[in-house]
Formats: sequence, C-alpha cells, structure tokens
Amino acid sequence: MFFYDPTYILLVPALIFAFFAQARVQSTFRRFLEERSQAGMTGAQVARRLLDAQGLHDVPVESVGGHLSDHYDPRTRTVRLSPQVYRSTSIAAVGVAAHETGHAVQHAQNYIPLGIRSNLFPVANFGSHMAFPLFFIGLLMSSNVLMNVGIWLFTAALAFQLVTLPVELNASRRAMGMLQQGGYVTSTEAPKAKQVLNAAALTYVAAVAMAAAQLMRLLVLRGSRRD
Repeated sequence: MFFYDPTYILLVPALIFAFFAQARVQSTFRRFLEERSQAGMTGAQVARRLLDAQGLHDVPVESVGGHLSDHYDPRTRTVRLSPQVYRSTSIAAVGVAAHETGHAVQHAQNYIPLGIRSNLFPVANFGSHMAFPLFFIGLLMSSNVLMNVGIWLFTAALAFQLVTLPVELNASRRAMGMLQQGGYVTSTEAPKAKQVLNAAALTYVAAVAMAAAQLMRLLVLRGSRRD
C-alpha cells in the first residue's frame, strides 16, 4: 500500500528533531515558569508597558485560552497571551510576553518579512490542507498535473515556514533588547529569558525541516512514478 511506501524514511530525521524541539520548549518553559522575575510584573503588565514605550497604546493585551497559545494577531493588532503568561510573574512569562510584543513592533514598523508572511498565509494555509489530497489523487490517477499542483501548493507552505523563521528570530532579538533596556530583567535573568526564546525558536526550525522533508518525499514519489 502506498500509504506505507519506503519514502516515509525521509521523514524520520525531521520527526525526531520535531519531537526533540517540542520536548525542549516544554521543559525550558516549565523550568523558568517556576522562577519569579525580580521585577515582579506579570506577562500582561510587561507587554502593556513595552507596547506603551513603543507608542503602541492602541494595541490591546488579552488573555487567550490554551497552553503556549501566545501570539500576536496582525488582523486585529492584538497581543494575546496564554493564562500561564498573562498572570505569571515568572522569567518565562516575561520573555514570552516581550516576544509577542516584538511582533507588534514589527507590524508597526512595517517589518518586510512579517508583511511577506501575512501575504503568504492564505495560500500557505490552503496549500497545507489541499497539497496532499491533490498529490495522492494525482498519484493514484497517474495525473502529473494534479501531482504538480500538489507540489506547488506544498512549496507555498514551505515558503511560509521559511519566512516565519526570521520573523520569529527578529521578534526574540527585539524582545531581549526591550527587556534589558527597560530593566525588566536583571543581568542574571536575561540569559534565562533568552533560553526560553531560543527553545521556542527551535520549534520553528523543526517546522522548516519537517516541511522540507515532506516536499522531498513528494518529489521522490513523483519521480518514481514517472520512472
């Protein structure tokens, strides 16, 4: 059955990396969620102050359900923090809140990669859902057209992941700069906050690796069918 074809072995290294990245971010976040920052401010308070310092008084900070569900919504220009970050005064909460604030600053300053990512999102979202069904229908029907459409759609999804990586790294750099300049972390706390952000960044690297491995698998399957 093609569902269990040998090309799955191409995904194994990326899968291992993805599991490692997830375990790393969970353990790092959990460790520093238990360590209170000396500033004694919640993630919500830090985000609010950082936004105000950048003149972004109209960007709200809201609590959103879920674990590690923190994000910045460019459509509504809203920073949304998970309960663990919104209410916590931990080093992890301060770091994550600053990171999401970094995205809001990127948006306000028209950071080009963020704009590219936003424009790619509709196509990438469609591609991530439709690429595999179209490709495998094409594989079953021996239709090169459908296989090629599936590959191009998945290429858009990979492009989205590639653009996301520098966007996230830049937001983390901005976060650390704002935290240190504003005195929200001490010299001993800064490396700990950076560990949290680096662990989170590793998950985006893993996402790129997984998408690249998936695309390689599709190309190998198409090539083998042509042979």
